[in-house]
Amino acid sequence: MKTVNIGLFGFGLVGEGIYQVLNRKPQLNACISKIVIKHPEKQRNASASLFSTDARDILEDPSIDLVVELIDDPVAALQILLEAMNKGKSVITANKSMVASNLPLLMEVARNNGVSLLYEAAVCGSVPIIRNLEEYFDNDLITHVTGIVNGSTNFILTQMSKQGLEYETALLKAQELGFAESNPSLDVSGLDARNKLKIIILHAFGKLIRDEDICVKGINSITKFDLDYAREKNLVIKLLATCRVNKDGSMEEASVLPTFLPRYHPLRLTDNEFNGVLIGGELADEQFFYGKGAGRYPTSSAVLSDISAYRYNYRYEYKKDIVTVDQIQPVQKKCFVSFKKGQYFDFSRLGKIEEAYESDQYGYVTLHGPLDKILAECKQPGFSVICYSGQVVPLESHENSPPIALDIPTDYRLGPTESANSGLFAVGI
Repeated sequence: MKTVNIGLFGFGLVGEGIYQVLNRKPQLNACISKIVIKHPEKQRNASASLFSTDARDILEDPSIDLVVELIDDPVAALQILLEAMNKGKSVITANKSMVASNLPLLMEVARNNGVSLLYEAAVCGSVPIIRNLEEYFDNDLITHVTGIVNGSTNFILTQMSKQGLEYETALLKAQELGFAESNPSLDVSGLDARNKLKIIILHAFGKLIRDEDICVKGINSITKFDLDYAREKNLVIKLLATCRVNKDGSMEEASVLPTFLPRYHPLRLTDNEFNGVLIGGELADEQFFYGKGAGRYPTSSAVLSDISAYRYNYRYEYKKDIVTVDQIQPVQKKCFVSFKKGQYFDFSRLGKIEEAYESDQYGYVTLHGPLDKILAECKQPGFSVICYSGQVVPLESHENSPPIALDIPTDYRLGPTESANSGLFAVGI
């Protein structure tokens, strides 16, 4: 088999990781012929002759078979991929924002030019989700996919819950270890997980979905109060990306939400930079995929897997009928809403309240209600929304539910040494 000549865009953590692995493993029959970078003044751990700042040195070189794009800029990444495919070159990318925002266009250009467009590394790092959805599950009716698809936020939540770190400290640690970007806003807001979920939905169900039809809540509002509540109830908080379909194949839910998981849930043990994904099918039931989702080498592993697949002329077949989803009906969820002292309002207009509590610093309610409405009403600073895992039970109308006032004076302040069985959150209504 002939050696694959690769043109590489970007030489950051992942790009350098790819270069190192290909140099160490000649049996892969792939070599990097040229690397295009943005900042030539930086010191690089590779021969200077490999580097260029001119994209044409890759795009117009007929000896380069495959373009691997690993840059941060989604606009530039899109232009690189489109031009490469239009010149008959196959492409591999890890840019989930660019892929998720341009799926129909990318699919059309790849098909028209008869080239491969591969992006396994854009979803769960080293965890092979896309190809399994395309190949292993292509004959099964997938009912749902749910999982931890962002290693950065999972690392932060793990450090907060198990090491007692404050949010800012845990975020800084994630950045120092290379699990989070210098600008982590896409990760902590849940938008990175939303982009990955859009790609998963296409390969799981054959559906193209709009950003606005995915309910998204990040982790940047989670407080120590929320973590203490979870510990008291023997729960853990994870940022879950979830999609599921109804029996008729229509979309039931698409969401990225902080979620309470009980002790028996397989995703509960997915900690730090690891990803975990559950794929549910009518025949296979649930399959659990687990592995590292952040860092240089996990992402490099997925890119290398795509390079290997390209050598065998692999392409995504998109075997399910591709349809565009116009709208998803709002889902009903059981949610935990915490708030700072003085921020309480009439939560009964959002749903059926099950439990309520207020101290001299914080308060919370648990309620069933329309998820989109709860998120919209509680998006101001000081509110935190965490959902409970599991299927949603249809609700009876709560339009006539009377307002419930909280007036529970207490001098209690949450402390780090409180017993998990002390019953501090046992106030119900």
